[in-house]
Amino acid sequence: MVRQERLSLLLKSATPNPSYNIYPQIFFTKATAMIRLIEQSHMCRVGHKGGPFTLRHALSRNRLNTSQSLQKSYAISSSSSSATASFTNAKEPKSKRFLKYFAVGVGIGIGGSALYYTSDKFRHAVLTVDRVGVVTVAMVRCFALYRETLNKEFDSTTARQDALSKTHKKAAEITLKALEKNGGIYIKLGQHITALTYLLPREWTDTMIPLQDKCPRSSMEEIEKLFETDLGVKLEDMFVDFDPNPVGVASLAQVHIARLRKNGQKVAVKIQHPSLKEFVPLDVQLTRLVFDLMYKAFPEYPLTWLGEEMQNSIFVELDFTNEAANAERTAKHFKDVSYLKIPDVLEAKKRILVMEYVAGSRLDNFNYYEKNHIDRSKVSACLTHIFNEMIFRPDVGLHCDPHGGNLAIRKVKPHNGYNFEIILYDHGLYRDIPLQMKRDYAHFWLAVLDHDIPGMKKYAKVFAGIEGEQKFKIFVSAITGRAPDTVLNKDIKSKRSQEEIEEIQSQINNHESGVLEDLMDILSSMPRMILLILKTNDLTRNLDESLKSDLGPERTFLIMANYCAQTIYEEGVDIINRQFKGISWAFKRFVNWVDYQKRLTTLYIYDLVLMFQNARS
Repeated sequence: MVRQERLSLLLKSATPNPSYNIYPQIFFTKATAMIRLIEQSHMCRVGHKGGPFTLRHALSRNRLNTSQSLQKSYAISSSSSSATASFTNAKEPKSKRFLKYFAVGVGIGIGGSALYYTSDKFRHAVLTVDRVGVVTVAMVRCFALYRETLNKEFDSTTARQDALSKTHKKAAEITLKALEKNGGIYIKLGQHITALTYLLPREWTDTMIPLQDKCPRSSMEEIEKLFETDLGVKLEDMFVDFDPNPVGVASLAQVHIARLRKNGQKVAVKIQHPSLKEFVPLDVQLTRLVFDLMYKAFPEYPLTWLGEEMQNSIFVELDFTNEAANAERTAKHFKDVSYLKIPDVLEAKKRILVMEYVAGSRLDNFNYYEKNHIDRSKVSACLTHIFNEMIFRPDVGLHCDPHGGNLAIRKVKPHNGYNFEIILYDHGLYRDIPLQMKRDYAHFWLAVLDHDIPGMKKYAKVFAGIEGEQKFKIFVSAITGRAPDTVLNKDIKSKRSQEEIEEIQSQINNHESGVLEDLMDILSSMPRMILLILKTNDLTRNLDESLKSDLGPERTFLIMANYCAQTIYEEGVDIINRQFKGISWAFKRFVNWVDYQKRLTTLYIYDLVLMFQNARS
């Protein structure tokens, strides 16, 4: 029933309002005018009994009613309210039929064009139908590809895997073209797919990579109109200089460099693509509908959570006042952290954000590190501190989109032992992790680092609802980015090899193993907050690996372990304060503190050993 309602909603938005009955009249007027023009030039007159026959006669209801010869050329059907005419196999001269269809076609073209450029409602209806059509065609084609492959018999597992790989690739390419065609939040969806390396086949994630750099830009005319609409000022009244070429274009917005007229300060101006306002509500509903239909066609692969998450986040991201509040809150929390820079917000409206201009180099630009004598290992450690602070500490939200385009690095004068600043951009998507979830998550990670399998299972169930041996193995692999065997039987702090990554992908792509189906089931049922933590973990892990730190992932896990230990210690303090008094309270607090110090000492010694080993090598 819900799906039917959504379909009705889409059809309603794609269909002109009944009040637009003027459309056929305008079209008929245009068509008749064109016919007269053609007739006057004597291009369409042909011989006919009873006088010359013209195209205007062919469109005349009276002519149909009085001419016996023409009545033979039509099949007439009547009802109580109207009569409609349809063509049969009439033997009209080819020239007559050609001119008739030509005139009608020209009339449709002229009428449609006139309406498209003069009626916003008609234009919206046309574009809506086009967007729905692009998605529908792509979806049907992909469904057909997968149905054919999954229902086909193969001689061997290898042959099946090869066929499935080709299907993944073909379907991804079809989807890519559809996303590029529609733009807007579809680009955002494609970019999100590239980050789902722990979930989707490589054919899908790799195919979507071009969307990172293929975001369409808004024109200066659109930008000027947006300023007048939203701020009530002209662009030149606010800025003494405004670079028409954006320094960055993303799926939802683009950034221009400008100078304020009031004081000459150089600023970065983030401007939402004006076209989004028109179609985002439709696109969100359409995206959810597609995932609902995918679930109906392939219930073993539920991706409805992806559509739900987009619906929950996109409207928050599109309000830049939320981004301004997140940036200010995060800057306040990290005010004493010298290696993190968050650009100051100068002015914020729903679709326009004016910020302090802070430029830097990409995090993976190794030439920049060498030229400016910046230690990559230090940068890696600082990144780990920043995002673990967001995950585990109170009074700060989690930045849920830390991909390479939202981070940069710049050289600064040495201060507090650092000669660089990490710049964090785009604070549109934040989430506040509940305190108890932070604590359960900390318990889980300490269990992972201690190889405490019962502890892992306990807290995987507590904070993510994971039950069953296979689902447990899949979950620990997804959340750590490591193969299950590495997490359960080996040292997770070792470097992740290419062979291990391929092993994970192979398990996902192995249709007979059931891993992908279980993973989909896990993701569709777990709390949405955990999904965002998974996404952030994966993005920061990839960033850290791209830095190729000399200390490897060991330092990253040691830093995380410190945050986990502190979180669990504070949980113990809260429990003791609630449950004990007097001597018992003092004793419990002392034991809790000793356990915490033992953990910190162990981690500190491990860190010293790691640094010593690295210095020797």
